Amino acid sequence: MCIIFFKFDPRPVSKNAYRLILAANRDEFYHRPSKSAEFWGNDNEILSGLDMEEGKEGGTWLGISTRGKLAALTNYLQPRLDRDTRGRGELVTQFLTGDTDSLSYLRKVSSEGHLYNGFNLIAADLSTVKGDIVCYYGNRGDPEPVVLVPGTYGLSNALLETPWRKLCFGKQLFLEAVERGQALPKDELIAQLLAVLNNDEAQLPDPAIVAQGREYVQPILSKYAAVCVRSPRYGTRANTVILVDVEGHVTFTERSLLDQDTAHWETRSHEFQLQS
Repeated sequence: MCIIFFKFDPRPVSKNAYRLILAANRDEFYHRPSKSAEFWGNDNEILSGLDMEEGKEGGTWLGISTRGKLAALTNYLQPRLDRDTRGRGELVTQFLTGDTDSLSYLRKVSSEGHLYNGFNLIAADLSTVKGDIVCYYGNRGDPEPVVLVPGTYGLSNALLETPWRKLCFGKQLFLEAVERGQALPKDELIAQLLAVLNNDEAQLPDPAIVAQGREYVQPILSKYAAVCVRSPRYGTRANTVILVDVEGHVTFTERSLLDQDTAHWETRSHEFQLQS
């Protein structure tokens, strides 16, 4: 399970503004093997973490490339999983490594959506020449992907903008941090967004989560109903903040859990320029 907040405006008025601000949590079992974000690909052009679970190696939940391709995935909360389906992490990897534009890619994915357990997928083309296109598809929603209009969005483990209480609460915190951050240095904006991602106040009661997750979510409901999930074996393992400025400069900051110990974290940042 994960949560993502993002705001995009391909043509911000201020030179100091950002075309894209994204803040995301990856929630997973602490013991599941994975790699922290680093550059990979034929020319080290892709930046992402990587799943190392046996049989699903190479998949990822969030990544961006120097060519301006960005993708992010959340699982759709469902009481029972089909163990014979394909790994959803490959959906992000295939977009990042391919040459297909975001809308065409999601149209292809929509034709194969039945092969996977429930998921939501954001795919974007960020181009300093052609402008930014951000698209969305969820295989438990409408059959066709959509091109998103510029604005602010929240995505958790239901369809895009489903008003779960924790999503609405976190989105408001995100908007407030972004508003304050307009007058702050970049490092302070990142720090405020990381604080949003680490808010562990449970937003209960939430009948919508219970109705969708049923018996699966009940044992961890008091923890799961927060932006930052904290339970003994499962929870938020990585916070990621991505900033893309007017000139196409990308700052990618990841705060990741070390050694399955929620008291120990490592924060690393990567910066690069999008290719024109």
